[in-house]
Amino acid sequence: MAGRLPKGWHGWPEGKQFALVLTHDVETALGQEKSRRLMQLEKEMGFRSSFNFVAKRYDVSPELRRHLTSNGCEVGVHGLYHDGKYWNSRTLFQERAAKINYYLKEWNAVGFRSPSMMRNLEWIHDLHIEYDASTFDTDPFEPQADGARTIFPFSVLKRGTDQGYIELPYTLPQDFTLFVLMQEKNIDIWKSKLDWLARKGGMVLLIVHPDYMHFDGKKIGAEEYPAEYYGELLAYIQTRYEGQYWHGLPKELARFWSAWSSAASSQQG
Repeated sequence: MAGRLPKGWHGWPEGKQFALVLTHDVETALGQEKSRRLMQLEKEMGFRSSFNFVAKRYDVSPELRRHLTSNGCEVGVHGLYHDGKYWNSRTLFQERAAKINYYLKEWNAVGFRSPSMMRNLEWIHDLHIEYDASTFDTDPFEPQADGARTIFPFSVLKRGTDQGYIELPYTLPQDFTLFVLMQEKNIDIWKSKLDWLARKGGMVLLIVHPDYMHFDGKKIGAEEYPAEYYGELLAYIQTRYEGQYWHGLPKELARFWSAWSSAASSQQG
């Protein structure tokens, strides 16, 4: 079911076989410190990505945000705190949504991802966003494990209207799940799922956390994995799928999907 093509689907831009989206959730101050190195690793290989910061968990650096965007990356909001309380009540979410909207405007950001991927897609309409990225096609290891069951973006319209946002589910397992929880020592699972997504012509969307990446030769911490794993994945994409994927930032994917879905709806109507 997840690989089913959307109704009226005519394919990705430039006739590419699949889409590629790289995203990063920066959960701690340590992750923020590693973000430059992660961006540089990608830039040297011809990739770009989005970095989602937790607005009030640590001091988010304006200089870093400017550095990322000036190098072709995107910045998004990963909530105010990483405490899992957003969904305890409608009132609490509305209070936090007002503050999240402040940071969206302050950072010139158009995307949101909920901490721990916990969500209520209806409530998320309170945010002034073009896209949300708080879902996944399938991931039984998440605290709210109900998946979107699709490897394509989809529209989430506000009830009774034709207004809403685009939802971008992640479709590759998170790095934390593979290398910290499951203690995998290679990227075979990443490669296997990526190959399946490419065959289905879907969206390869990955979450990597700089917090857990190990960049130097010192001893690897208990909740770290070698940054080389991620570099190996990017190299695999480059070599095996050269010329076959459309690589975009999340906001570019969302804008493409919004335009396509509007056109498809008009034709069907």
